[in-house]
Amino acid sequence: MSNILSQPPAVDRVFEIFRQLNNIPRPSHHEEQVAGFLCDYARKLGLEYQRDEHNCVVIRKAATRGYEQAEPVVVLNHMDMVCVGMDDPLRDVVVPYTDNGWMRARGTSLGADNGIGLSMALAMLADDSIVHGPIEVITTTNEEDGMSGAANLDPGFIRGRKVVNLDSEDYDTITTGAAGAYLQLHRIPLQWVPAPGGKRRWYRISISGGRGGHSGVDINKGRASAVVLTWAVLAAIYNEYDMELASLRVGEANASIASTAEFVITVPSGEAAEFVKAQEEQLNAWIREEYGDADPDVHCRITKVEPMPAVISHEAFDALMLSLEQVPQGVVKMSEAMPGTVETSNNVGRIVAESDHLLISTHTRSFIDADMVSLGRDIAAVFAEHGGQSELVMSAPAWQEDQHSQFLALTSDVFQDVLGWRPRMVAMHFVLEAGYFVQKYPGIQMASIGPRIVEPHSTAERLELSTVEDIWRVFVELLHRLAQTPLPQSPCHP
Repeated sequence: MSNILSQPPAVDRVFEIFRQLNNIPRPSHHEEQVAGFLCDYARKLGLEYQRDEHNCVVIRKAATRGYEQAEPVVVLNHMDMVCVGMDDPLRDVVVPYTDNGWMRARGTSLGADNGIGLSMALAMLADDSIVHGPIEVITTTNEEDGMSGAANLDPGFIRGRKVVNLDSEDYDTITTGAAGAYLQLHRIPLQWVPAPGGKRRWYRISISGGRGGHSGVDINKGRASAVVLTWAVLAAIYNEYDMELASLRVGEANASIASTAEFVITVPSGEAAEFVKAQEEQLNAWIREEYGDADPDVHCRITKVEPMPAVISHEAFDALMLSLEQVPQGVVKMSEAMPGTVETSNNVGRIVAESDHLLISTHTRSFIDADMVSLGRDIAAVFAEHGGQSELVMSAPAWQEDQHSQFLALTSDVFQDVLGWRPRMVAMHFVLEAGYFVQKYPGIQMASIGPRIVEPHSTAERLELSTVEDIWRVFVELLHRLAQTPLPQSPCHP
């Protein structure tokens, strides 16, 4: 096993800050503690900071002496993480470990998305040897589940128009574009009715072992969605047995491909003499046939459980099954302009049986805003047709930077000079806050870079340690060169 303390001192500081962040629960919508940590960090360094009503924090650091007239630079990250594998995301912490050059977490997502980028920004603030112009480190909230932090930023919260975003996961690229995102929550009315009498058998069906992953960048990898498997399993049993559904929970996060599911059903005893053995074997054989190459460890398990007092009404169950049958899941369209890139997709992230409704989340993405909105509305119409109501949580615009801009050329030059190679400039099928920043801050330019993070939004998330040092070196040199760019005489910003 490797030891991150063997890294150079500056990078060691990055990892030390990351360890501190991992001791702070920071799921989306609950960033109060980490926002407080950022404010305390700024106070200890004697830096000016501001915290808005949505817990977004900006920390400002004056320019290195002699570079006061440089154009301000904004360093952008988000403070929340997708908490996968946690029993209680409001209390559980991330336990990282290193193995053969990678950092992982024990049983949970790692939170390198975007904790490692934030740690770089904070380490930079504490290092007075780094040459830079005026710096604004802005950290937003709820990026992973609605982007309400970025959407509600005050136009005067930042001054700079050159943005270095450290929220990229592809080490050898500069992200110059991102898909838009249309996140909805759908609620189907639910009535709980007394469980049927007579002799019945009760079973818990669990789906686990799936890779899951990011519902944008991993959507075209052929992985098993526990949502799709749940629908297929329930449909198969419903068509063969007099089945009732007594509980249902699928998926871990709105922005993830669901990797787990658990639900309880009951069937009459006379129909189920060989139920467990036959169904478990048949279902797992089908799963292996469908997903054996892309997702070899996903499997289904059926166990006997004690009877439950109530079951989900047939009306709610039918509405759910019909809706899921009609809502597209996975890749909807590949891009003609960007070969090999997903243009439009949709992912059903979670299904939960609540006290009076079934809650279903859908995350629609596209590089074409009009197509994204149209598909999102079509999905809402499907649920409405079956008695459901839909709530729009986020409609984040797509973003595309001018790939011929001087800012991107400078960033590419820094990679070449520091690391000896030029990164690819790519648009990614994930959503970044850049779309909101372009809307709110006219004239803004953004380059998104970061170390290699594999399998974000899953328990397999891991960070390649050597790439952290490389991106740190690029980041520091980029700030140095930007410090030599004077503030425009007629700025387009206040």
